[in-house]
Amino acid sequence: MASLRLEHVGKRFADTTVIHDVELDVADGEFVVFVGPSGCGKSTLLRMISGLAPVTEGSISIDGKRVNDISAADRGLAMVFQSYALYPHMSVRQNLAFGLENLRTPAAEIDARIEAAAKMLRLDTLLHRRPTELSGGQRQRVAIGRAIVREPTIFLFDEPLSNLDAELRVAMRAEIMALHERLGTTMIYVTHDQVEAMTMADRIVVLRAGRVEQIGTPLELYNHPRNRFVAGFIGSPQMNFLPARLVSAQPGSARIAIDGVEEATSPALAIDPNAPADAAVAVGIRPEHVRLDRSDPASIEVSVTIERLEQLGAASFLYCRLPSGVPLTVHAAGQVNHRAGETIAVQLPVAAIHLFETSEAGRSLTLADRAAAG
Repeated sequence: MASLRLEHVGKRFADTTVIHDVELDVADGEFVVFVGPSGCGKSTLLRMISGLAPVTEGSISIDGKRVNDISAADRGLAMVFQSYALYPHMSVRQNLAFGLENLRTPAAEIDARIEAAAKMLRLDTLLHRRPTELSGGQRQRVAIGRAIVREPTIFLFDEPLSNLDAELRVAMRAEIMALHERLGTTMIYVTHDQVEAMTMADRIVVLRAGRVEQIGTPLELYNHPRNRFVAGFIGSPQMNFLPARLVSAQPGSARIAIDGVEEATSPALAIDPNAPADAAVAVGIRPEHVRLDRSDPASIEVSVTIERLEQLGAASFLYCRLPSGVPLTVHAAGQVNHRAGETIAVQLPVAAIHLFETSEAGRSLTLADRAAAG
């Protein structure tokens, strides 16, 4: 096991900077997930940690030792790739043994490590098979087993489940989490799937265009997003954003009026005291926090038209539009008695509202101690 530190790490290709001044501390035994949209730099950052890509600036340290100039083979890390990267002409046992044989590990130790990893990953009855004779989930377990037998100080996972179907991804997520619990080894996991990030991570690093937007536990990011980008990326379905303006604003307090909604001025909200008075803002509210009833008196009532309805039995999704044309998604528990084309009133509880500056990455104007829904 090992700790990891990134200090002012950057990466350039010619005149293009793809990683900007990343600072991160990963504790010994922690499970950290890098998440962000395609092209945000998360895989590049992982490759820099592994030693497969050089660092342009800054420093990477493992257990306090700077490793910028140490080769990938000598960093004591193991990487699991999206493509499995198994040798098709070798059996499962031979795939597991290959790296250890190259390191001239004694045969008895190789056998012992393979047997332990195979038992842990339920591969012990498959050791004689070749990769073409395995399912996708079995191949992924072999790729993970190949990393385990090396006994690395840190595991690195680069979107390892993206080639699997939805049901198998859920099962493999549980297996990787159970593996982390058993081994207690530091793990860095890259994914574009925010559901994977939320369910697996001790902490999440949200990346955008090569920059760290926010680092925190899954619920910290869900309840207290630092900016509009993080708020929209974390949570499924995505947070709703409604154009609005601050009215009767005073330092630390304001009411909001949603554009195009008559008499929808809210109760007073506690806001960032540095927020400008009478400014345009984006009202953020998660679909699961929009209410179809009037059970919360501290709410803003909004009239919407249902354009599409998904009834899943245990939950319902209403895809609506305000009179101004702005979309609003509602996630309701259970089943609802509504239909497409119907106009209904929905409630936006003030306790669940987030306020942001209007730009795509606009900062949060909501005080951290009241940015979660009841």
